[in-house]
Amino acid sequence: MILSTTHNLENRKITKYVGIVTGETIIGANFIKDFFAGIRDIVGGRSGSYEKVLREAKDSSMAEMVARAREMGADAIVGIDLDYETVGPNGGMLMVTASGTAVQLL
Repeated sequence: MILSTTHNLENRKITKYVGIVTGETIIGANFIKDFFAGIRDIVGGRSGSYEKVLREAKDSSMAEMVARAREMGADAIVGIDLDYETVGPNGGMLMVTASGTAVQLL
Protein backbone atom coordinates (compact mmCIF):
# COMPACT_ATOMS: atom_id res chain seq x y z
CA MET A 1 0.00 0.00 0.00
CA ILE A 2 1.45 3.35 -1.04
CA LEU A 3 0.81 6.12 1.49
CA SER A 4 1.19 9.80 0.68
CA THR A 5 0.33 13.18 2.13
CA THR A 6 0.28 14.57 -1.42
CA HIS A 7 -2.74 14.31 -3.71
CA ASN A 8 -0.71 12.90 -6.62
CA LEU A 9 1.86 10.15 -6.90
CA GLU A 10 4.88 10.83 -9.06
CA ASN A 11 5.11 8.44 -12.04
CA ARG A 12 1.80 6.76 -11.10
CA LYS A 13 -1.65 7.37 -12.55
CA ILE A 14 -4.71 7.29 -10.32
CA THR A 15 -7.42 5.41 -12.21
CA LYS A 16 -10.17 5.40 -9.60
CA TYR A 17 -10.99 7.29 -6.42
CA VAL A 18 -12.40 4.55 -4.20
CA GLY A 19 -13.45 6.68 -1.25
CA ILE A 20 -12.46 8.40 1.96
CA VAL A 21 -10.85 6.21 4.59
CA THR A 22 -10.17 6.96 8.24
CA GLY A 23 -8.58 5.40 11.28
CA GLU A 24 -9.15 6.57 14.82
CA THR A 25 -7.37 5.80 18.06
CA ILE A 26 -8.16 7.07 21.53
CA ILE A 27 -5.60 6.41 24.24
CA GLY A 28 -6.20 7.16 27.90
CA ALA A 29 -3.47 8.85 29.88
CA ASN A 30 -2.44 7.54 33.28
CA PHE A 31 -1.61 10.89 34.85
CA ILE A 32 0.42 9.69 37.83
CA LYS A 33 2.60 7.42 35.69
CA ASP A 34 2.88 10.09 33.01
CA PHE A 35 3.71 12.81 35.51
CA PHE A 36 6.67 10.92 36.97
CA ALA A 37 7.77 9.63 33.56
CA GLY A 38 7.61 13.19 32.29
CA ILE A 39 9.86 14.41 35.10
CA ARG A 40 12.41 11.69 34.23
CA ASP A 41 12.15 12.10 30.46
CA ILE A 42 12.09 15.84 29.95
CA VAL A 43 15.41 16.77 28.39
CA GLY A 44 15.63 19.86 26.28
CA GLY A 45 11.86 20.33 26.39
CA ARG A 46 11.00 16.84 25.09
CA SER A 47 9.20 14.01 26.83
CA GLY A 48 10.04 10.53 25.57
CA SER A 49 7.00 9.02 27.30
CA TYR A 50 4.54 11.30 25.55
CA GLU A 51 6.33 10.95 22.21
CA LYS A 52 6.06 7.17 22.49
CA VAL A 53 2.31 7.37 23.19
CA LEU A 54 1.84 9.73 20.23
CA ARG A 55 3.75 7.37 17.91
CA GLU A 56 1.72 4.36 19.08
CA ALA A 57 -1.57 6.20 18.55
CA LYS A 58 -0.48 7.42 15.10
CA ASP A 59 0.67 3.94 14.06
CA SER A 60 -2.60 2.41 15.24
CA SER A 61 -4.70 4.99 13.37
CA MET A 62 -2.66 4.56 10.19
CA ALA A 63 -2.93 0.75 10.36
CA GLU A 64 -6.72 0.97 10.77
CA MET A 65 -6.97 3.36 7.80
CA VAL A 66 -4.82 1.06 5.62
CA ALA A 67 -6.95 -1.96 6.56
CA ARG A 68 -10.10 -0.12 5.48
CA ALA A 69 -8.50 0.91 2.19
CA ARG A 70 -7.46 -2.69 1.48
CA GLU A 71 -11.03 -3.87 2.14
CA MET A 72 -12.15 -1.37 -0.53
CA GLY A 73 -9.63 -2.73 -3.06
CA ALA A 74 -7.33 0.31 -2.99
CA ASP A 75 -3.67 0.33 -4.01
CA ALA A 76 -2.79 3.60 -2.29
CA ILE A 77 -4.02 6.34 0.01
CA VAL A 78 -3.37 9.93 -1.00
CA GLY A 79 -3.91 13.23 0.77
CA ILE A 80 -3.29 11.72 4.20
CA ASP A 81 -3.92 14.04 7.12
CA LEU A 82 -3.22 13.35 10.79
CA ASP A 83 -5.10 15.17 13.54
CA TYR A 84 -4.30 15.10 17.25
CA GLU A 85 -6.84 16.15 19.93
CA THR A 86 -7.27 15.79 23.65
CA VAL A 87 -10.73 14.61 24.67
CA GLY A 88 -12.60 13.52 27.76
CA PRO A 89 -12.80 15.04 31.21
CA ASN A 90 -9.88 17.40 31.77
CA GLY A 91 -8.39 16.37 28.41
CA GLY A 92 -7.40 13.03 29.90
CA MET A 93 -7.42 11.12 26.63
CA LEU A 94 -5.56 11.54 23.38
CA MET A 95 -7.36 11.02 20.07
CA VAL A 96 -5.46 10.59 16.82
CA THR A 97 -7.35 10.51 13.53
CA ALA A 98 -5.80 9.57 10.19
CA SER A 99 -7.76 10.28 7.03
CA GLY A 100 -7.13 10.16 3.31
CA THR A 101 -8.50 9.15 -0.06
CA ALA A 102 -8.23 5.50 -1.09
CA VAL A 103 -7.34 5.13 -4.78
CA GLN A 104 -6.58 2.51 -7.38
CA LEU A 105 -3.52 2.94 -9.58
CA LEU A 106 -2.64 2.06 -13.14
